[in-house]
Amino acid sequence: MRQKKGVLVALLAPMLAFGGAAATAQASGYAVFTHGASALGQGNAVTAHSSDPSTIFYNPALMNKLPGTQVQLGTTGVLSSRSYEPAASGNETSSDTAFFPSHFYATHKVNDQVSVGLGIFNPFGLGTEWGEQWDGRYIATKSTLKTFNINPAASFQVTPKLAVAAGIDVILLDASLEKKVPSQALGLPANFDVNQKFKGDGKGVGFNVGVAYDVCDHLSLGASYRSEVKIDVSGNATLTNAALSAGGAPLPMTIGGNTDLTLPPQFTAGAAFKGIDKLVLEAGVRWEGWSKFKELAVHMDNGQIAATPRNWKDAWGANAGGRYQMNDTVALLAGYVYGDTPVPDSTFDPSIPDAKTHVFCAGTDLNFNPLTVAFSYGYQLLENRHKDNGLPAGFPASAEANGKYKTDAHLVALSVGYKF
Repeated sequence: MRQKKGVLVALLAPMLAFGGAAATAQASGYAVFTHGASALGQGNAVTAHSSDPSTIFYNPALMNKLPGTQVQLGTTGVLSSRSYEPAASGNETSSDTAFFPSHFYATHKVNDQVSVGLGIFNPFGLGTEWGEQWDGRYIATKSTLKTFNINPAASFQVTPKLAVAAGIDVILLDASLEKKVPSQALGLPANFDVNQKFKGDGKGVGFNVGVAYDVCDHLSLGASYRSEVKIDVSGNATLTNAALSAGGAPLPMTIGGNTDLTLPPQFTAGAAFKGIDKLVLEAGVRWEGWSKFKELAVHMDNGQIAATPRNWKDAWGANAGGRYQMNDTVALLAGYVYGDTPVPDSTFDPSIPDAKTHVFCAGTDLNFNPLTVAFSYGYQLLENRHKDNGLPAGFPASAEANGKYKTDAHLVALSVGYKF
């Protein structure tokens, strides 16, 4: 019975880590905000003004500013580098990963009062990969979380100055989490690392709303809100080790389970100034409601329930950006993003090495009417983070991977649009 219980506890572990498979992509926690090249070039300061269909994500109320029918397709290469420096004994480790959150948008101006649109993008996710032999292999070796948001929306011009919008968020989620488990923690003979992998998926539905108001010819205001989305996640965790299986251990073993994951509500607001010829300047704020993520409870198919604390907090951020129209073809972009982290020291771990972040952005919009091209680059620097917390009983203290974590990333975005 003890051996069986140890195996089940180990199978629970990757699911309990499920709330934190992430890398860098501007937003806090595991949220992604790289949803358009032009927006990235302006530090995402595009809640109060817009020039392309990516406004479906940033503020759908601005769709009424877009004439005719427009489509846009693009991606962002998020090239992350991480390093771990042990606080005491241990081995330094570095890791490089690449992820490509992508986007598709289509907008159509029905008449002077109504516009409709559709967006498909990756609002949460990314991943970390530390390798199978590093100090923290019992915490995480490879973590991947992907989400897809299918977001139809409609915008209404209530008055010549005021527009409002609403949409539906249909989110699909897929996760794959890997780590090692010492055989002793499972009550198994010999001294082996057992491979542990969880794969799961789920879906949920939420909503989003936006508002845009032109105070005067030179000043506009905008705000956008996306609701929390509860995802019902189900999947299977599997333990494997060829050597132990050959020796008679009860491996491979697979057990199913399910949990609820709540993606946080998000709010952005901005003010855009257009009083200088050819120049638009915007500054804004962002809030994400991560405080709802208190713990993650897993319900196993055998009736067991296990929970692990997260105790995340709400996170605030700020940004500023500008767009200068040099001529009819070329516009220059620049921006800056600051973001807080929702992850407290008590539950910080390498599967989500999140920290306070700074992003420095630049880019260009090119208009070859009816074709448009936007290209931008962002350098993201996360402040150093220190881990000083333990592992559950039965795991060696040497595997806590306590020490300093450093992260930075290069963001390269391209969007191509067409106006009908």
